[in-house]
Amino acid sequence: MAKKIESPCIASCRLQGGLCVDCGRSVEEIRRWKAMKHPEKMATVKRAEQRRKKVNSDEY
Repeated sequence: MAKKIESPCIASCRLQGGLCVDCGRSVEEIRRWKAMKHPEKMATVKRAEQRRKKVNSDEY
């Protein structure tokens, strides 16, 4: 059985341009999280991580 994927949420939502700058998910991804199947959650976590890296690199 597949391991449960934890939400990347850190309970510090700061939305900017349709994205949470803290967890990296889009508003739509946040809204749909509980209804997502395992593969979609995996893809969402990966995209969120890439977005956070981009946001963090743009800050410097």
